Amino acid sequence: MSSPDEMRAFVQVVERQSFGSASTVLGLTPSAVSKLVTRLEDRLGVRLLHRTTRRLALTPEGDIYFARARQILADIEEAEAQVAKLRAAPRGHLRINTSIGFGIHQLAPAMPDFLTRYPEIDVELALTDRVVDLVSEHADMTIRAGPVAETALTARKLADVTRLLCASPAYLTRYGVPRTPADLARHSCIVMAFQTPYRWAFRNHGKIEEIEIKPRVVTDNAEAALRLALNGAGIVRLSDMVVGESIRGGLLVPLLTEAHHVEAVPLSALYLAGRHRLPKVRVFLDFLVERFSSATLQVAVAPGRSNASSVV
Repeated sequence: MSSPDEMRAFVQVVERQSFGSASTVLGLTPSAVSKLVTRLEDRLGVRLLHRTTRRLALTPEGDIYFARARQILADIEEAEAQVAKLRAAPRGHLRINTSIGFGIHQLAPAMPDFLTRYPEIDVELALTDRVVDLVSEHADMTIRAGPVAETALTARKLADVTRLLCASPAYLTRYGVPRTPADLARHSCIVMAFQTPYRWAFRNHGKIEEIEIKPRVVTDNAEAALRLALNGAGIVRLSDMVVGESIRGGLLVPLLTEAHHVEAVPLSALYLAGRHRLPKVRVFLDFLVERFSSATLQVAVAPGRSNASSVV
């Protein structure tokens, strides 16, 4: 086999963390894949992988080679895709990374439609609230809310989302409805760990003032924060994409809507430069724009409205 075959085998082993899994993808036996990687190491004169009975780990040389090899294979795939895109249906393995809240409440419900449209695309969906590196996570695209700081990535804005203050009717019945931002000092508040410092912004006579929040619960998981709020643990500040369904269903009540400073946060699809030209990535990006653009994204509650009075 050729050098690209050795390179492809090595990249698949690293991505799958298994010779067996890589062999399934490549249509080879595990021993054949192992021979390809060994031959690559012999040809380069360096060890690329540390092999143990439990796991595989990259050597420093292997880490450098993996990053370049993956990009080279992506370039080959892109070149072939550009030649064939006029006649070929989008196909292949699509790796998507996004936040837990958006993934559960927005993307996962929309995915069956995408999979039906493109039966030759299979999807690997990773959900995490930590910031990820597309290369190290082997992702084709990530979908995130917030400013785009990574200049090496191309960003396609999908929509503006907002964060809302809300709590369950049971919590408000037991502890009362906060009528002013100052009232939050006597309430249990649930905050996201990455939203530091713990300050929530409010409007006061035309000025924006930040209120310091002393959280009762801190979590790094938006879904956990939502569940805590739904079960009466306190007041939470989360994206309308996460709490919208619960608000519409009466399970959560928006609070202080007249005073809370609602700042629009961009929701963007991020990908490595040129990656969008791959058919599988291009059609998924088009799908995201269609489904989650500002014109179609359903928000939780109209600005300036609150039905908090209905629970007291």
